[in-house]
Amino acid sequence: MTTRSSKYVGVFAALVLILVPAPLPAAQPQSAISASTQPSLADVLEDVTPAVVNIAVRSRASAETNPLYNDPFFRRYFNLPEQQQRLSAGSGVIVDAAKGYILTNHHVVADAGEIAVTLKDRRRFTAELVGSDKATDIALLKIDADKLTALSFGDSGALRVGDPVVAIGNPFGLGQTVTSGIVSALGRGGINVEGYEDFIQTDASINPGNSGGALVTTDGLLVGVNTAIIAPAGGNVGIGFAVPIAMASAVMEQLIEHGEVRRGRIGISVQDLTPDLAEALSIEESYGAVVGNVETDSPAEQAGLRAGDVIIAVNNRKITGSADLRNRVGLAQVGSEVEIEFLRDRVRKTVSMRIEPDEAIAKPGAMPARLEGAEFQDAAGNVVVSSVEDGSAAARAGLRMGDVIVAANRRPIATVAELETALKNASGTIVLDLFRAGSKHLLVIR
Repeated sequence: MTTRSSKYVGVFAALVLILVPAPLPAAQPQSAISASTQPSLADVLEDVTPAVVNIAVRSRASAETNPLYNDPFFRRYFNLPEQQQRLSAGSGVIVDAAKGYILTNHHVVADAGEIAVTLKDRRRFTAELVGSDKATDIALLKIDADKLTALSFGDSGALRVGDPVVAIGNPFGLGQTVTSGIVSALGRGGINVEGYEDFIQTDASINPGNSGGALVTTDGLLVGVNTAIIAPAGGNVGIGFAVPIAMASAVMEQLIEHGEVRRGRIGISVQDLTPDLAEALSIEESYGAVVGNVETDSPAEQAGLRAGDVIIAVNNRKITGSADLRNRVGLAQVGSEVEIEFLRDRVRKTVSMRIEPDEAIAKPGAMPARLEGAEFQDAAGNVVVSSVEDGSAAARAGLRMGDVIVAANRRPIATVAELETALKNASGTIVLDLFRAGSKHLLVIR
């Protein structure tokens, strides 16, 4: 019996050994598991961040707050300073290491007396302003330095909503900061009504001081220059905007060559292709710009464009609407050839034409004296007030920068030339139908 019992005990012990699981390895710390499973941008950022710089601007702002300050005797008697110093901070991105070129925003360096650039390695340089363009909010700086790191350009036209992006800049003057997010939307406009707009919208945190910084892809390519935010409470709410690098680089080339942007035109007024227009024209396309008017002896007329044609592509790249077409043509080099693809009677056609200088900005003296101090510019089938001088007749009359004029003395207008014609020899009351901040206004000027 003893032998038999021992036999069963041995069998039971073997079964226990089989059923008991092998001991688990010691649990790894949670942080180690996260680090091994979560992708990191650290390696990419090590190569990218040295190309993003901090910019400090010292500008001179008038200290006047009272009309008496304009009197030289009053200023001298009370020993008032002529001007006060104003400091501001922003960001920039090195785009050419050999030549020291840095892209930033126009509003970062506007009215600058001195521009200081600080690199990530803490070297500090005084920058030269090569040129600046208010309409696109892009400026180009240059520093004399060696051992610089530049970012390579990506294809901003290939971006899709949902693509991950990283914003790098100098928020609130804290120093270089990196935030990540996605592309929230493309082709945004309405931020700067008198400018050229095709913004990339992102939820990567962009705050004051990020202006001029880099928006890069997760493989380290520059696709945008951070430029604006919507901030009702003064801080980031997840809605930021960047100028696409395709637009910024086009501006940069002109600033290098001319020191300014020389805008082009082909001599047409256009409007967006809407579903109703597409149905009326019996076409299936849902994007494009419908030609409303073709100017006499313009490049467009010479190439054979007519009212009613639907432009769908420029240089083999489709356009989304009238604003997109305006950007493509307005930022093309004057004298260059562009290829326009359009639909006429549902048949695709292609023509080439040469870009001519944009002479759409009204010359001084072309408008009535009551509008002196204002400049007007063609803008996608409308006329925009591009600037108003403080204290001028136009300012006193009630015109504001950004006003969109659609009629003058009850006569519909689409170009500056038509506005000039409508107001030619106007001696009585001037009545302007305009839109301001999305609302329609009737401005009566006596």
